[in-house]
Amino acid sequence: MMNLYSGTTDPFSHRCRIVLFEKGMDFQVVDVDLFNKPEDLAVTNPYGRVPVLVDRDLVLYEANIINEYIDERFPHPQLMPPDPLMRARARQLLHTLELELFSHIEALEKNQKGVDKPRAHVRDQLTQLAPIFAKQKFMLGDEFSMLDVAIAPLLWRLEHYAIELPKTAAPLAKYAERIFSRQGFIDALTPSERAMRR
Repeated sequence: MMNLYSGTTDPFSHRCRIVLFEKGMDFQVVDVDLFNKPEDLAVTNPYGRVPVLVDRDLVLYEANIINEYIDERFPHPQLMPPDPLMRARARQLLHTLELELFSHIEALEKNQKGVDKPRAHVRDQLTQLAPIFAKQKFMLGDEFSMLDVAIAPLLWRLEHYAIELPKTAAPLAKYAERIFSRQGFIDALTPSERAMRR
């Protein structure tokens, strides 16, 4: 059985939980206290961070790597496009999201002095994405994909991060509600994550 070492409030762990629940797989989530990490976490991940996936002799860390492995090993439902060209574009978009949005997560999580700039940057980047969802259901069109998985934890945490989207981002808010209503997303939420939204 696969074990996912996961932070109960960690947005990157949340991504992996979404993929596992979307796939309907047999797995175990091992909750890791992010403020009191077990010593063996440093053995499985030299960076001492979650998520970490252990599948027999294989140990993987970093959410995107874990999720692509799961998607390739268990291809139904497929979360990356089957066409190599579209898959490359999806990976490029995922990389862009990492640079433009997720690189600011640590600052938002710590909520220390100087967080206003990353907060405004994330708000502006998300607002730029909003028009896409006036035309299509999900990031890559009509099918739920790994890109939707990647952005979902951030969208869930907007209120928690004190990011208020402008009215022009209404299509993005509707898109977020579509994701939040998916059973895989609902099942992947921890009690701590459920408490992030009123």
